[in-house]
Amino acid sequence: MKTEVQPQETNRAFAFEMWMTAPMPMVTLVKTMDVSHLLRLGRKNGIKFNTLMCWCIGKAASETEELHLLPENGKLYRYDQIAINVVVRNRKGGINSCDIPFTTDIQQFNRNYLELTTKVAEACQSSFLDGYMIVGTSAMIQTELDCIVNQYTDKFLNPMVMWGKYRKSWFRTLLPVSFQFHHVQMDGGDAARFLERLQRTIYAL
Repeated sequence: MKTEVQPQETNRAFAFEMWMTAPMPMVTLVKTMDVSHLLRLGRKNGIKFNTLMCWCIGKAASETEELHLLPENGKLYRYDQIAINVVVRNRKGGINSCDIPFTTDIQQFNRNYLELTTKVAEACQSSFLDGYMIVGTSAMIQTELDCIVNQYTDKFLNPMVMWGKYRKSWFRTLLPVSFQFHHVQMDGGDAARFLERLQRTIYAL
């Protein structure tokens, strides 16, 4: 469910005034994550690495106040539910989008992930959820990437978490993660804290 809120009644009042009409209000931060634990956990429990990443993103986002707010069409809205959007390769070789509702039950999230992405891949038709704060993701695992800067479009102002192929060494597996967000939604410090929260979530899973 989403509810319109008055910007001046939130801690985003100044940011709303400064950045709502800015021609380029998106900001990107990049942090290298230690994902060694996710890789081991995925192998042990038979859960895909990207599914675990998406769950951790949803968990960290659900605990980040700013990621429940989003500017849309000159207004500010608050969402009480989080969903993760993933890009799905369909059976015809094209791509579609799929929204997956976040739940703290990781096994249920995994079941939802598999069921919904399979339906989208077979139908070659995107699946979207209404009333959810959508956190976009994009995994380009064909190669190792240092940074990803997404296109800016006024059709999609939601935050995006993006990554490439993880990097294995003797003792750790590392993954540079790019996080793009709207400056009305959060400041750089808020975004940095979200990335720290994401790393702690990965460690704690």
